[in-house]
Amino acid sequence: MSGKQKRFTILMADDDEDDCMLVRDAFNENRLRNALHCVRDGEALMDYLCRRGAYSDESLAPLPDLILLDLNMPKKDGREALREIKSNPALRRIPVVVLTTSIRDEDICQSYDMGANSYITKPLSFDELVTAIERLGNYWFGTVTLHLGKKKQREELNGCSSPGASPRSRGQG
Repeated sequence: MSGKQKRFTILMADDDEDDCMLVRDAFNENRLRNALHCVRDGEALMDYLCRRGAYSDESLAPLPDLILLDLNMPKKDGREALREIKSNPALRRIPVVVLTTSIRDEDICQSYDMGANSYITKPLSFDELVTAIERLGNYWFGTVTLHLGKKKQREELNGCSSPGASPRSRGQG
């Protein structure tokens, strides 16, 4: 990674606080000084992305450049959240990396079918997690060009207030 690294905003949805802490520590081990925000379930993820409730203040909940998504969470699981994100015109350009314990072929295939950009099985040791985060950082923050058109994205989010709402049902079509 270069010395003049741009700061990106990462949103992690995972119901396990320890996993969020370990990912944060792995980012620090790799000197990835990106802002990592954590939410505990799919409902909180969608509230964050759509600026609802506790996440209505953009200074406290900036739009992410990348989402790390666990599949198995309470309330709304990662599959439902992924489906909502990728079907929403204001959100679908945000890359979603599934970071989960599942190694099931069905979960992997279904995640890609629903628009996941990558699928990573959570490593078993912290050293393996550090390596996985290093590779993730090199790829997403050093190799690819992320869509950073956040002004347009913010404008499009105005219609994101009701889950699954189409532009027509919001009176915009």
